[in-house]
Amino acid sequence: MASFLNSLRTTFGLGKHHPRLGGLEILKYIGPGLLVTVGFIDPGNWASNLAAGADYGYALLWMVTLSTVMLIVLQHNVAHLGIATGLCLSEAATVYLKPAVSRTVLGSAVLASISTSLAEILGGAIALQMLFGIPVRIGALMVLIFVIVMLFTNSYRLIEKWIIAFVSIIGLSFIYELSLTTIDWPAAAWAWVTPTIPEGSMVIIMSVLGAVVMPHNLFLHSEIIQSRQWNLSDDAVIKKQLRYEYADTILSMLIGWAINSAMILLAAATFFVSKTPVEELQQADSLLRPLLGSNATVIFAVALLFAGIASTITSGMAAGSIFAGIFKEPYDIKDSHSRLGVIISLVVAFLIILVITNPFRGLIYSQMILSIQLPFTVFLQVYLTSSERVMGKYKNSTFTKYLLYAIGGVVTLLNVMLLVSMF
Repeated sequence: MASFLNSLRTTFGLGKHHPRLGGLEILKYIGPGLLVTVGFIDPGNWASNLAAGADYGYALLWMVTLSTVMLIVLQHNVAHLGIATGLCLSEAATVYLKPAVSRTVLGSAVLASISTSLAEILGGAIALQMLFGIPVRIGALMVLIFVIVMLFTNSYRLIEKWIIAFVSIIGLSFIYELSLTTIDWPAAAWAWVTPTIPEGSMVIIMSVLGAVVMPHNLFLHSEIIQSRQWNLSDDAVIKKQLRYEYADTILSMLIGWAINSAMILLAAATFFVSKTPVEELQQADSLLRPLLGSNATVIFAVALLFAGIASTITSGMAAGSIFAGIFKEPYDIKDSHSRLGVIISLVVAFLIILVITNPFRGLIYSQMILSIQLPFTVFLQVYLTSSERVMGKYKNSTFTKYLLYAIGGVVTLLNVMLLVSMF
């Protein structure tokens, strides 16, 4: 057994401790917010939006609007933390909270990252089944191995820009297709700003929320920001970066809002109107058929595969960042704590996939689980960013603090409504 453990340590570098600042330098040419935007085009989002549009037409568009507004506020605020303190959300929690509190909250965040990884690996596996007829469980294993190799060798940097570009093109294709589809725009406009909760829709509502406001993305965004260590610069630089980051976040989130909305609108126009039940993610290829014709299935499957791989990579990074933060360390894939966080998230997600009988429902419920964890992350974030001890003069204004508390309250209320709906 001892020799086996030593072999594992050698293979995964679990005995090496040399965390370094700036270990997550993954965005040199695009803004950090665009990484989150790519998360809007992941398998979990596709499944949630497909189900929302197919089952309820335009009725749940308001949830996309509300979720996006929440996300803009939360992403900017967590970036604010990274810029002002040089700490990511996980590190700050460990430094400034009692161990029992920080480890409980961060432990729940690790569980959320597992749920995210499950959706991303599962999406990649579904894509391999569509392309090559590979069984889902075997495809999931292939995605798992590929992503771990990419992360542990840093070779993902060789393909990440191609993945981001291709997946983004598919996302924008959904928006363009709105011009080729009959949409009741007055009804859609009303649905975007009018909350309605159709009977039996709470699971889908929460899955849409979890697919947009993903807890692991809050941790990942703060990690990306802190790796740049702007807090070591003077006040003028910090204020400039805060303004830049705010503009980057708004632009990226609006693009994400448009892509999510387009998916729901197309699903409503295609499946809801024809009263066609959606039982598998593969049916989403029909949304692209007006634009891509007979090639839609292959192109959609390739996009799904790329989206699954890209999102699994970012989910693994987020888990590594969260786990490293428990030990007051920044993310560094060469360090054992970061590696262990990555392994826990991806391997546990794969093991859960092995017992899932309905992949599409698995995607839906994985996103719902994210919304259940979300209040813990939101209240952690607002506590830290409102503290003068943590943020100094860059702490939240009174308005921002109570706005964040209101967001946490809304998310908590939705979770209570979900719980009630199950009984």
